[in-house]
Amino acid sequence: MTLEEQIRSDIEARIHSGDLKPGDRIPFEHEFVATYRCARATVNKALTGLSRKGLIERRRKAGSFVAHPQVHSAVLAVPDLAEVMAARGEVYRWQPTERKMAAGTTDVPAPALLISGIHFGAGEPFALERRLISLSTVPEAVNEQFDEIAPGTWLLQRVPWTAARHRIRAVEATAGEARTLSVRMRSACLELERVTWRAGAPVTHVRQLFRGDRFDLVAEFQPGA
Repeated sequence: MTLEEQIRSDIEARIHSGDLKPGDRIPFEHEFVATYRCARATVNKALTGLSRKGLIERRRKAGSFVAHPQVHSAVLAVPDLAEVMAARGEVYRWQPTERKMAAGTTDVPAPALLISGIHFGAGEPFALERRLISLSTVPEAVNEQFDEIAPGTWLLQRVPWTAARHRIRAVEATAGEARTLSVRMRSACLELERVTWRAGAPVTHVRQLFRGDRFDLVAEFQPGA
């Protein structure tokens, strides 16, 4: 194993063991040079490799920091965010902020229930949600407060969907969104809008806004016949 590989392996092991946590600063390059008695270029290559793997973030003039693990979700699936975060080994929490009857939309006509809230992972907000649920298709939703369980999780457990439409785009966080997500205003975010149907009847229309540094979308495909 080369020195570059050794440095990279040692840092990666400390991250995976929890000795270095998301947001922690790792030693400066000159500290690694002294510890491993190597050239600075060797350290730089090791850190570059860790950055490419998404394990650390390198900030100009500030140093390198352990990156927050990204949440991965298939574009063509309807994920349960609670399960996704659990698979990452992070403690998940849902915090509702609004629940009321609302005017319907083209996709989800009235009567409709509006629920808004915040998804947390590892103690930090990582997504905002605003969701309309069709009470014509899912009348039992009117009796659920959604205080302890996120509406997406609740729907996936009770209402099988047969069709879905995704719309995904990059957006900038507004001042209010940035404050709630604990990011700078106009930070890059990922907006996902989804409508699901059951046998042609609308189930829900949801808009989720994810921190750009905590979420990416991955899909695996096989060629058709």
